[in-house]
Amino acid sequence: MKASAKNLVAIFERLPEHDQQALFDFAEFLLSRAPEPEPEITEPLDIPRPEEESVVAAIKRLNQTYPMVKRASVLHETSNFMMQHVVSGKTASEVIDGLEHMFNEKYRQLIEGEE
Repeated sequence: MKASAKNLVAIFERLPEHDQQALFDFAEFLLSRAPEPEPEITEPLDIPRPEEESVVAAIKRLNQTYPMVKRASVLHETSNFMMQHVVSGKTASEVIDGLEHMFNEKYRQLIEGEE
């Protein structure tokens, strides 16, 4: 472990719990702003869809299944699917079907050089 990482851990451990959470939240914020490295285009992972799955769990599964698809490129569409489920009352199964199709389409675009 680098000295800076050890230093950060030591600081983190000395902070009160609410400040530890604030530090962690800030670190996640900084990470979200960091540029994503170019992912290697590989075959999607074979992560089967469970019989009962929430939309949030499906999004996590699809992000793992398609690690080559940048999250930023699906953020808007993923949010729209979530809104269809939460606000419009579309069933989880229908929304997950749409999410799977969208991720597969993004993958196809990557393979064909369209993205």
